[in-house]
Amino acid sequence: MKYLETGSTDPYFNLAFEEYVFEKLDRSQSYFILWQNENTIVVGKHQNTYEEINQEYVAEHRIRVVRRLSGGGAVYHDSGNLNYTFIVDKDAAPDFNFAVFTVPVIRTLEQIGVKAEFTGRNDLTIDGKKFSGSAQYVRQGRIMHHGCIMLDSNIEVVSNALRVKEAKFQSKGVKSVRSRVTTINAHASRPVTMEEFKRLLKGYILQAEGLEPMELTPEQLAEVRHLRDTKYATWEWNYGASPAYDMRREQRFDAGTVTVHVQAEAGRIRAVKIYGDFFGSGDLGELERALAGLPLDDRLEDALEPLDVGWYIHGLTARDLAGLLRG
Repeated sequence: MKYLETGSTDPYFNLAFEEYVFEKLDRSQSYFILWQNENTIVVGKHQNTYEEINQEYVAEHRIRVVRRLSGGGAVYHDSGNLNYTFIVDKDAAPDFNFAVFTVPVIRTLEQIGVKAEFTGRNDLTIDGKKFSGSAQYVRQGRIMHHGCIMLDSNIEVVSNALRVKEAKFQSKGVKSVRSRVTTINAHASRPVTMEEFKRLLKGYILQAEGLEPMELTPEQLAEVRHLRDTKYATWEWNYGASPAYDMRREQRFDAGTVTVHVQAEAGRIRAVKIYGDFFGSGDLGELERALAGLPLDDRLEDALEPLDVGWYIHGLTARDLAGLLRG
């Protein structure tokens, strides 16, 4: 397994770096990347940025906002947060298996006397409180799995910067962001530095998988910077224009929260935009275009069956989506 560090705390550069390694480097190799962002909100690929962040707070505190390639929910990164990325063949973890990639984090914490466990879709918790979340992007037989680890993050900023939906609190039986998140150092017998934690994590993976350090060439880094400037640092990618709509409907499923903005005419879907913190393998735009023209009546479920809804929104069925669209 090849090991890289981005050498930057610029979120636009770091996500461009990830994509470059995923898309451009030797596909016969697997990769492990460590990186950190400074004061950043990272939103999931399918999310409506304006609905996920406290824009006034974000602007006042100069928090940068960037969209990632993978689905899932929005997260806050600062210097107390360590991010990791695995890029491997899909066979290593089919069907959005998150647990296999969290084992190194759990085993590393055992070395400092902290007991963690994998829970829910994609969370790591200590005493029932979340300190790490992860997401995946799947394309052409390859998986990019990345996670954030809150070693010593500022939880107050997390709770103020993110606009977490009430449905998430209800599903977890908690009242606020502060009550459901924690940091590793809040449970460690002594403060653990970022460099020490990185060393322990790398040491575990070195023993389990073998690590071979590598660096991108100056020419490759120039391509990463170009991708940064033309994609990840742009308003179009990170925010984008939200279309006008006649109806907004939202529901929380096991697959995640799904929100639909629907334009309707004469009892049929004219246009639809789907948002959420779900995961999926297909191009969501394909599903949105396929929905145009379908009837908003009791025939909708039958019309959705050939579309393979679960390919685009993992875990969702045609019946689920029909119920949401019809309200």
